Amino acid sequence: MNDPLSPDRGAWRRRWLQLLGAGIGLYMTVIGVLMFWWGHESALLDVTADVSADASTAIRGEVTTSTLIQVVQTLLDKRGGYLSNDILPPGLWLDNMPAWEYGVLTQVRDLTRALRNDFSRSQTQSTEDADLVIADPQFHIDHRSWILPAAESEYRAGIKALKRYRARLTNAADGDARFYARADNLRSWLVIVEKRLGSLSQRLSASVGQVRINTDLGGEPAASQSTRRPLEMMIRTPWLEIDDVFYEARGATWALIHFLHAMERDFAGVLDDKNAQVSLKQIIRELEATQTAVWSPVILNGSGFGLLANHSLVMGSYISRANAAVIDLRSLLAEG
Repeated sequence: MNDPLSPDRGAWRRRWLQLLGAGIGLYMTVIGVLMFWWGHESALLDVTADVSADASTAIRGEVTTSTLIQVVQTLLDKRGGYLSNDILPPGLWLDNMPAWEYGVLTQVRDLTRALRNDFSRSQTQSTEDADLVIADPQFHIDHRSWILPAAESEYRAGIKALKRYRARLTNAADGDARFYARADNLRSWLVIVEKRLGSLSQRLSASVGQVRINTDLGGEPAASQSTRRPLEMMIRTPWLEIDDVFYEARGATWALIHFLHAMERDFAGVLDDKNAQVSLKQIIRELEATQTAVWSPVILNGSGFGLLANHSLVMGSYISRANAAVIDLRSLLAEG
């Protein structure tokens, strides 16, 4: 005969299953909210926010260096922090925001190297700045490294080195840090910008697949390359990577908008002399269009003239126009 005081095992089992289901539901709800919150892209920044003096009277290079520091700090301290090296949910399940972070980081790396190799040096035989020698490799640590070293700690070390450079740059009594606002220095950085934008526009255009003519050796009859490639090639971005390329482009253009605004300040004299201010403003305007809000819950990949939108082609159009304007600006700086 069963003991009337003993618990009903079936009832206990149902009770535990209910509690387990409620716990899983609560966990997934929290994860979903965090994924939505952390997936929000940062708004555009004020490039003069960290400038010690009025932007119009700031020392040459202060706005550019301060903007670079701001962008890296935003990369690390935005909603959810830095997500590219997360190994646990919800960061582990996000892919669009890490792609955005990588786009920002690519531009940070390019500008830091330009600071080290061009902007801070008067000529090829001049000595590198000690703090920029430290900052440059810090930002080239693998962006997915989460321990030994952690990417965030290395990037923060790079920020500290940039701040030391800025402090010496703005200290009239010290005077051993330099920033040379010259047309040739600006052109050298714009060459890198042009290549980055060109690569992004090609990858975005490949969302629908294209048969492209091989132009690798065009214009040079005596040129050769390591391996032969066919005259026509089918280029198509893998379906699962389309949104990653899109958000990488969003991140790269977001950072580039700030850097161009900074160049507009620090290179004002050079741009005025070449009558190139309007050209730079047009590049910025084209890039700002890439930051328009995306109202679709997914990145659509319709055919070029199909019923559905193709967000990659729209983004690629703005970037291609900006890239063409960068080419024109470089020519103007060289010949204007």
